[in-house]
Amino acid sequence: MVSFAAEPIFFLGNFAVTNAFLDTLLVDFILILVVIFINKKMSLLPGFFQNLIEVMIDGFYNLTKSVAEKRADMIFPFFVTFFLFILLANWTGLIPGLTAIGIREEDHLIPFFRPATSDFNVTFGLALVSAVATHGLSIKTLGIKEYLGRYFSLNPIFLFVGFLEIISEITKVISLSFRLFGNIFAGEVVLGTISTLFAFLFPLPFLMLETIVGLVQALVFAMLTMAFMTILTTPHSEGSKEVSH
Repeated sequence: MVSFAAEPIFFLGNFAVTNAFLDTLLVDFILILVVIFINKKMSLLPGFFQNLIEVMIDGFYNLTKSVAEKRADMIFPFFVTFFLFILLANWTGLIPGLTAIGIREEDHLIPFFRPATSDFNVTFGLALVSAVATHGLSIKTLGIKEYLGRYFSLNPIFLFVGFLEIISEITKVISLSFRLFGNIFAGEVVLGTISTLFAFLFPLPFLMLETIVGLVQALVFAMLTMAFMTILTTPHSEGSKEVSH
């Protein structure tokens, strides 16, 4: 039975260190190790692994360029970071045996690691980071005057539109966090139920399905963030020219 809330493993004072928090640290540790390994193995004559990384990065950059155009260099690091972190967090629940190690409490096991994105606190935090980064880039790119002009105006009609824009920004955070949490948590419940009923072979199709779901959800979150950043860093004048064309 998968708990709806992340379960505490131990406490540091009043701070509860949950299995989702430990999984977040694990994902960060893996990403840091990969970065260190790539930096040490960089060569003018790339091997298979370096070629694979370069092809992936080039593909992601071209995707960002096709959407963000001249703002691609600014948005690309956020896009890739969100994608890689969420992808690994989604997939940690699929590592054989990882969620089977934990503390036995009464009639159930509390695993040391639980996919971070199956905890709403984590997905909500990611959505907030996405929103703050998006608006930060908007202010940096457009300036505070044009940024505020998107939401506030002396014209009653534009003021009402600005109010709707503010509501839209709030719903973006809710939508991003619930979409990611719902899909990953539901997958954990399904895998937990199937693994309890069938020990071998039968869970394999569900593992493959959740692998694809984890990839898709990471890509959806990252691409939506990229789209929001592109929209909010586009000046009104530039947007008007694109519409007229």
